[in-house]
Amino acid sequence: MILSYPLVALLVLAAQATKPASRLAAAEPAIVPRPVEIEPGAGRFRLGEKSAVLVQSPYPEAKSVAEQLAAWLRTRTGLPLPVREKARDENSAGSIVLATAGGHSRASDHYDLTISERGVGIFAAHPQGLFYAFQTLRQLLPPECERTAAVQPPNELEWPCLRISDHSRFLWRGMLLDCGRHFMDKEFVKRTIDLLAYHKLNVLHWHLTEDQGWRIEIKKFPKLTEVGAWRRATRDSEQPRDAQGRYGGFYTQDDIREIVAYAKSRYVTIVPEIEMPGHCLAALAAYPELSCTGGPFEVRTEWGVEENVYCAGNEKTFEFLESVLAEVIDLFPGQYIHIGGDEVPKARWNSCPKCQERIQAEGLKDERELQSYFVRRIEKFLASRNRRLIGWDEILEGGLAPNATVQSWRGMAGAVAAASAGHDVIASPTSHCYLDYPQRPDPAAPGWMGFIDLEKAYSFDPLPAALPAAKSKHIQGVEGNIWTERAPQPRVDWQVFPRLAALAEVGWSPASMRDFADFSRRMRTHYRRLDALGVEYFVPLPQLASDITSFQDSCTLEFKPLPVDGRIHFTLDGSEPTAASPVYARAIRLDDSAEMRARTILASGRVGDEIRHRIRKLRPLDSVQLAVVQPGLAYELYNGSWRMLPEFDKLTPLRTGVAAVPEDALAEARSVAQGGFALRLRGSLSAPADGVYTITLRSDDGARVLLHDEEIVNHDGLHAVSDRRGEVLLRAGWHPLTIEYFDAGGASALAVEIEGPLLQRQPLTPGMLGHAP
Repeated sequence: MILSYPLVALLVLAAQATKPASRLAAAEPAIVPRPVEIEPGAGRFRLGEKSAVLVQSPYPEAKSVAEQLAAWLRTRTGLPLPVREKARDENSAGSIVLATAGGHSRASDHYDLTISERGVGIFAAHPQGLFYAFQTLRQLLPPECERTAAVQPPNELEWPCLRISDHSRFLWRGMLLDCGRHFMDKEFVKRTIDLLAYHKLNVLHWHLTEDQGWRIEIKKFPKLTEVGAWRRATRDSEQPRDAQGRYGGFYTQDDIREIVAYAKSRYVTIVPEIEMPGHCLAALAAYPELSCTGGPFEVRTEWGVEENVYCAGNEKTFEFLESVLAEVIDLFPGQYIHIGGDEVPKARWNSCPKCQERIQAEGLKDERELQSYFVRRIEKFLASRNRRLIGWDEILEGGLAPNATVQSWRGMAGAVAAASAGHDVIASPTSHCYLDYPQRPDPAAPGWMGFIDLEKAYSFDPLPAALPAAKSKHIQGVEGNIWTERAPQPRVDWQVFPRLAALAEVGWSPASMRDFADFSRRMRTHYRRLDALGVEYFVPLPQLASDITSFQDSCTLEFKPLPVDGRIHFTLDGSEPTAASPVYARAIRLDDSAEMRARTILASGRVGDEIRHRIRKLRPLDSVQLAVVQPGLAYELYNGSWRMLPEFDKLTPLRTGVAAVPEDALAEARSVAQGGFALRLRGSLSAPADGVYTITLRSDDGARVLLHDEEIVNHDGLHAVSDRRGEVLLRAGWHPLTIEYFDAGGASALAVEIEGPLLQRQPLTPGMLGHAP
């Protein structure tokens, strides 16, 4: 029987690997994502000259996995490592055995890995499980083994003895790679597939068409790549152009077949995205007759949402799209085709006679239902070709195609609505999964972005608490999205990693086992693997052990240990830290105010982003005498668009007035301002007694609080609602107060709280505030 050898062999190896608890390793190996079950043993297995990779499986793919494993090991050891089918009675001591059994009830990605001093045994229900065990074996070796020429052959590698039983939590564990905004070369796409597979991710969502470029060769419509694959300009001027000065590129159908086959060998399914009915200006530049206006058009050179979309009232539009999709289906054997369906302006449809005729003829209520008609019609065509449609959560609007899968990106409300209605869902909300968002507060990023750090990405749970348990089966999994408006090919690694490792664990490991502290421990080793793999990841920022912002006599500053192989370079005078700046080695004593700037510089010489931290020595601020005081603060309201607080003295106010408290000024501004706005509130704050006061500022886009023109709290350019605190030493009486704020759109928040002598923490009240008439 097929089962007889693997089961017996694994039981023998397990007996060898399991030792008394006193001999177990102190900590689990640093595997990412974390396995479901891991039982450390004692001793090690060494691969030697007589070792082989033995296969016992009815699946031809099992031998392919064995060949990949052996080839990987040969380049690192120089050992011969032959691959052959295991004879029934063959002695497997000293070898690696891969075994499967068809018809086994376990999931296709499940594997059992046992390492004893006699050898390695891997059992899986399907070759996919063998492949994932191979990735785990790689991570059980020193990180430097990931370098192709890491060792001088011949060399004998060795693994720790242990037992692992592992499988995924979700079926869909993916990443979107946007090649529409910036073309990525073929070898880079294949490298991306390797990195996905290494982290046990199994879907590459390949975004191939956009307003800024059409990247897939379609034989029937050659102008899609002759015209639509190129644009005359790009914001990233350093990117290479072709001989004609154009920017762009495309994949031939042979390129795509090669990439699809490469992905298949690594158990990664490629899901192509062909955008419709919007995000299609590159196609309209090639075939303007498919638009509502007839053009002419150019491939878009700016980011943002484009007004021109496919004409939903023109039959030629559907003939075109069905012909395009027919060629796409021939190239991509997976069951899913993504059609986008997001951000579709309706202005052209509103004024298009053909679209209005379609609305009337089909008995539709409005343009929203016209979009639903468009999606349902495409879904019907795909179903006729045995394919399933995926779209962004906008396809819920106006009625959803019956068999469509929804990718929820605008939060998780779309996921709950779709799953509750019986539709499958891919969870990739902007709050946790958008890898184009900064990994730290970044004033240069658009105001609506905010930031997603590693811990935030790791905290995501694709199963919404609001979803009934009976409907949770419709949540297929999680996907991280790297949109590339601001990430040409050289920038992708920096945006994606290490957050993709966090999302890989979200998709693979049981929710009950996820722990960020333990993940951080394992990432210390995993960063070394990423270094060896040549991944240009986001360098971890220096982190202070405490959030001290002020002191009275003296204080000490300490940094937490870095999770990577590098050093913290810092300055205290506000100058930029470089490799020539002092290296942090011990706690820093401060006797006066300082502006600390610090950054991580890796052993490789790579330089991380810098952090800034202002520490103020508190000196008593004397109160001022006010002849006449009226309640509230005087405010000035300004219209405009900013990423950082503006220079108010250079602006002309739209309106002036008096507000009892800052929140009242914000409410007034929101009622009259059009778009972005800024506020400056000025007056005085009453301190009831001498002492240290804590000022807490809650804001979204940017704000700061000043007393006596000295900045106490700064929340400028953070673009996310959060609290910032500062301390100030005040004498009893009135103190000149300024509050500055700007709103870049979206959520608005402005609140100031105070705590100090005779005052419990509380919002500023009208009785505390005054201004000169």
